[in-house]
Parts: sequence; structure tokens; C-alpha cells
Amino acid sequence: MSTATTPSSTATAPGTRPRVGLKTPVVYATAALLTVLLFLRPTPADVSTTFQFGTAAEWFAIPNASVPALLTISLLTVVMAAAAVWAFLLVRQRRRPPVWLHVVVGVAVVLAFLTYAGAGKTSVIPMVSLLAGALALSVPLVFGALSGVICERSGIINIAIEGQLLFGAFAAAVAASAAGSGYVGLVAAPLAGALVGAALAWFAVSFRVNQIIVGVVLNTLIIGLTGFLFATVLSDNRALWNTRMPLPRIRIPVLAEIPVLGPVLFNQTVLIYLMYVIVVVLQIMLFRSRWGLRTRAVGEHPKAADTVGIKVNTRRVWNTILGGAVAGLGGAFFTVGSGLAFGREMSAGNGFIALAAMILGKWNPWGAVLAALLFGFSKNLGNVLSTIGSGVPSELLLMLPYIITIFAVAGFVGRVRPPAAEGIPYTKS
Repeated sequence: MSTATTPSSTATAPGTRPRVGLKTPVVYATAALLTVLLFLRPTPADVSTTFQFGTAAEWFAIPNASVPALLTISLLTVVMAAAAVWAFLLVRQRRRPPVWLHVVVGVAVVLAFLTYAGAGKTSVIPMVSLLAGALALSVPLVFGALSGVICERSGIINIAIEGQLLFGAFAAAVAASAAGSGYVGLVAAPLAGALVGAALAWFAVSFRVNQIIVGVVLNTLIIGLTGFLFATVLSDNRALWNTRMPLPRIRIPVLAEIPVLGPVLFNQTVLIYLMYVIVVVLQIMLFRSRWGLRTRAVGEHPKAADTVGIKVNTRRVWNTILGGAVAGLGGAFFTVGSGLAFGREMSAGNGFIALAAMILGKWNPWGAVLAALLFGFSKNLGNVLSTIGSGVPSELLLMLPYIITIFAVAGFVGRVRPPAAEGIPYTKS
């Protein structure tokens, strides 16, 4: 996706600390300044914002929290400014600000915005609904980002995530409708995604075709194919091929009763529980197993991997197929996971946002998941604020995922380095 840096360009002299840029404290300071200009100044001094943290099905009821809007935003601004000063002092010492400080600043910005948006409104801000909707909208992004991690750690650029999501959604809808069970669709979706991944691997490895071009062509092919079948086969007999077959929710006893997080995380469909498992397993396998070591080897230095007996192209093919299956499973969310029938181009660009989440997460499963959750939260934020009658234009909020995507790809998330051999075909000499 971008030019790899050479070892010599990243090396530092013994006994010296690496150079750390001022980007992080500048971002923190900018966040504090924008909070003052956009949220603090327009907020009246005599209004409050009410947050709702509880539901009826928890261990104990959490009362609504009503906070003075102006004071709350002021305190959050002080937190951001203090983080900016601390980050600047750390940079002066050539030390990188800790990751948790990014989380603190991000949460402060979100809370300041929510406090401003709900200031003076009679409706409450439902935090459980906000988080649950964010998780739901993040599901295809998480699966797509994990697919990108698997493929690109192996050296294959997977631009075809959009097509894999869409084909997975199509196969899930058709199989579930024909069999009368959403679980059958859940099996068909990864098979469809794996088929697209196999096509990508075939052209990229066997014929050494430019991987970005192949991905774009496959996306276009899947959009055309599913659109044609939707307009003909599915529309002619919706009762057989395109009825709604939702996956049932599975409520986990005890865990689902944990305040705030319980209803969000543990009252979900099997697809989301599978997502939890895949995220943890992939993180462990990629960095704590022989498969992960060899996968990273063929993506970083295929020649060295080949000299120790690793079959570079074979591993790239199978990992690309595996990545396609993971993305196809994410595509099932659009149909059986959401209880919807298949619609034309219903993946709606989520594959490209998933690529941005992968870059924002620095090709790490945990990072990619956090980035995908950020995108999902920004998408759901507009829906929630429109229901409470906030004066913030919903169109502006709908732009947020794409604005974040642009900044992520442009490199404003800090230094990112893709696998060194990404996108480079390997020919054994």
C-alpha cells in the first residue's frame, strides 16, 4: 500500500533514543482548541445534558446522570490541554506518549461532543444504544480489516474486500432463504468470500498481475454479477431465493446482566460471538505461533523465508483464501446478521473503510478492531443524535467515517510501515 522503509533508514545509533515528532502533542492541542471553539463557546451556562447508562435487564439500575454542560465541556477541555502539555514534555525527552493517552483524549473529545449535542434537550443520550449500534455497524468492518491483515501480512494486497463482503452477503441470503435457516447462510458466506480470495490469489501469484488492479476488477465483477442475479433470479422468486432469515440473538446468562457493557457485548447473534473468537485467535496465531511467524516472514522477506524451506507462494495462496473467507463471513452481517434480504450493492463501500481501519491499526488485529469500532461509532452517532433532536446536522456526522478514512490513509495516524514485500510477486530464482 505504501513504500517500505529500509532497515538503514530506521536504524539509530547505539545509546541514542529514536527521534519523536511533534505530531501527537499538536493533535492533542488542536483537539482542545476545536473543543473550545465548536463546543464550549456555543453552549449556554445554565443548561445540562442527561446521559442514560442503564437498561431494565441488568443486575442493578443505574440512574440517569445529568451534568452541567458548560462545566463538563470545560473540564474535558482541560484534560485535553493537559494531555497535550504532557505529550510535548515526553517528546522533548524523545519518548513516545503512551497509547492509553490517545484513548483518554479520544474519549474526552467524544464526551465533549455528546455533552454539547445534548445540552438543553429534554431527551437523554442513550449510551447503551449508542454502543450497541456502534458494535453492530462495526461487524463487517472488523471482519474486512482482519481479512486485510491476513492477506497483507502474507504480502498480498487485498483491495477485493468490498467484493468479498458483497458476495458473502449474497451467498448468505440465497443459501439461508433456500434452506430456511440463517445458519446455513452463515456457512455459505465464508465459502463465497474464499472463492473471491482464490481468484485474487490465482491472478496475483500464478500470473503475477498487479494486485491492486486485480482487486478493483474483482470488485467490479462481483458488483455486476450480484446486481444481475438480484434483478433476475432473486427478483423473480423472492420467496425462494431472497426472504429474510435472521440469526436469533443468544443471550448469555449473567454476563448479559453486567451494567452498560453486558447488553452490548453478550446479547448478540452467533456471528458477533464468532467475531470475538476470531479476533483473539488471530492475534495469538499471528504473533505466537509457527503459522504466524511464517506468514509474517513471507510478507517481510520472502527470499529469506524460501531459503529456510517455507513455500512462499503456497502460503500466500492459502492465506489469501483464508482472508477472503473471513471477509465473506463479515458479509453475512448485511443479510442474515441483520435480518435483511439481499439488496444491490448493500456493502456500500465498507470494504474500503475496512482497508483504512487496517492501516489505522498498523496491520495488527487489535489495532484494526479498535479502528473499525471507531468507524462504527462515528456512523451510529448520527443515528442516535437525530433521534434525540440534536441540532447537529446528521449529514455532517455521516461524513465522519470517510473523513477519518482520508486522514488514516494520508498518514495522520502516525508512522505506519506495511510489510516490506507487500504487493511484490515472488519468483523463486
